[in-house]
Amino acid sequence: MRVLAVDPGLTRCGVGVVEGAPGRPLTMVAVGVVRTPTDLTIDRRLLLVEAELEQWLDRTSPDAVAIERVFSQHNVRTVMGTAQASAVAMVCAARRGLPVALHTPSEVKAAVSGNGRADKAQVAAMVVRLLRLTETPKPADASDALALAITHVWRGAATSRLEAAVARAARP
Repeated sequence: MRVLAVDPGLTRCGVGVVEGAPGRPLTMVAVGVVRTPTDLTIDRRLLLVEAELEQWLDRTSPDAVAIERVFSQHNVRTVMGTAQASAVAMVCAARRGLPVALHTPSEVKAAVSGNGRADKAQVAAMVVRLLRLTETPKPADASDALALAITHVWRGAATSRLEAAVARAARP
């Protein structure tokens, strides 16, 4: 399974692509950050995010897209920009018929490090170890996107199968 993961943001939107299967070694396919200038209007920034994500999808041909679930903090502007970038990623995936999964930050931390309260340094260290990298991808948004992709490879497929089984069982 190849997963393109998005750590959404307007200034920096982390993107990571990982390939693998549960119980097998994972491989990093690509990692980077989509950046938008802060002096542009939000609509123009979202258009830039959309265009870049479309290029990522074209180049990497993922089987699924995983996006960090937006959670509310104290800064409403940050939450709104993150939610808007997240929605753009969902639309890009939906346009191609790709399944989309949302994972919470604690779910990602727990999957990658074994601790749902791990700090960014712990998560980044585990990303390096799990993907057998020589250094931590920078900035942190890029490393976070890889952690999200790892989480989806390990947990997303099982969750999707469980949801499908429950749906089949509920049919008359």
